[in-house]
Amino acid sequence: MAMAELNLKPTKTHLHSFLSRTLPTHGHCTFSPLHRTTQHARISCSVAPNQVQVPALQTQDPKTKPDCYGVFCLTYDLKAEEETRSWKKLINIAVSGAAGMISNHLLFKLASGEVFGPNQPIALKLLGSERSIQALEGVAMELEDSLFPLLREVSIGIDPYEVFQDAEWALLIGAKPRGPGMERAALLDINGQIFAEQGKALNAVASRNVKVIVVGNPCNTNALICLKNAPNIPARNFHALTRLDENRAKCQLALKAGVFYDKVSNVTIWGNHSTTQVPDFLNARIDGLPVKDVIKDQKWLEEEFTETVQKRGGVLIQKWGRSSAASTSVSIVDAIRSLVTPTPEDDWFSTGVYTNGNPYGIAEDIVFSMPCRSNGDGDYEFVKDVIFDDYLRQRINKTEAELLAEKKCVAHLTGEGIAVCDLPGDTMLPGEV
Repeated sequence: MAMAELNLKPTKTHLHSFLSRTLPTHGHCTFSPLHRTTQHARISCSVAPNQVQVPALQTQDPKTKPDCYGVFCLTYDLKAEEETRSWKKLINIAVSGAAGMISNHLLFKLASGEVFGPNQPIALKLLGSERSIQALEGVAMELEDSLFPLLREVSIGIDPYEVFQDAEWALLIGAKPRGPGMERAALLDINGQIFAEQGKALNAVASRNVKVIVVGNPCNTNALICLKNAPNIPARNFHALTRLDENRAKCQLALKAGVFYDKVSNVTIWGNHSTTQVPDFLNARIDGLPVKDVIKDQKWLEEEFTETVQKRGGVLIQKWGRSSAASTSVSIVDAIRSLVTPTPEDDWFSTGVYTNGNPYGIAEDIVFSMPCRSNGDGDYEFVKDVIFDDYLRQRINKTEAELLAEKKCVAHLTGEGIAVCDLPGDTMLPGEV
């Protein structure tokens, strides 16, 4: 499979056109009007192998549309085929850090229909960097070769103002890892600049109701920076991923109780995605019963269980030699599905969201993981029937103080003045180093 030659001269944007990828020559192509969009002609080809022809596609200004890839440059009328007539309207999903390991697992779950359902066609808009553009092309090639019926468009680029155009979901995975000797404040600043720019891009070109899930660490404060730079998008549409922490907590409770983890429900992760996070066993249930009625070992719950969940990511890195990519991608899928499917009446889920209007007494104007429910429309509401004891409240106060300190440390990126970094401790995030 031939590919267009890459021009890697430094420019503001490198978008690589694959409109001239090789197609066989002998045969014929017919063009008919497209009902879904007028931007491209519908193409159907009958061809002989091993010969080349360039289809006469109408190109667009690269400032308005990132480059499509290969077969995804062809535009299809989804109402023309019997099997696609019942499909929903195509949705645009933007993914940053799209050439990384997490995305390498996630993109194929998205394309398969596992996330949004078997009748939901999608367009993937993949954001990379100058350094990762060739790897991004490799990802696009694998998606192309996988023949996912629901994957109708793939575009790649390195400019968020182009890649985020009309995005209805934005999964912000890419972030700089913490290097040896790097202070946590420096990491907050470096990654904060990335998410400030991406927030501005979303504000400028994404759907006004785009749902944003921030995965790149420190994800709570990165989500805060992002939403502060996107004033035209509702702040409640921004999420920091804490679902992996919830899944880890469910696993540990199931192991201790000797049950399968589908028996564990109502688990909340409170606060920051750091080692100050609070896995809540007080409100959690096992087979419908309060955890403390099933697991009588209070010391284990307060110490070993809590610490295991908080530090699970670091232990995995020691064992595996790299951070958790596959389980993170699964948790992103879980987080999205929790927003697009109704929450069971007797359960809830954890997600880091904007605290304004929360019923728990958490400080406002930060992004804090809390228990939520959804009607399946992409929105959520806070769970009101939760209880607190002194132990839980004390732990919540600690993680809250950390997030307030992080907020001050990035004030220059949120439009709130001069940054003052006085972090209460170096609570290394799982996978930071």
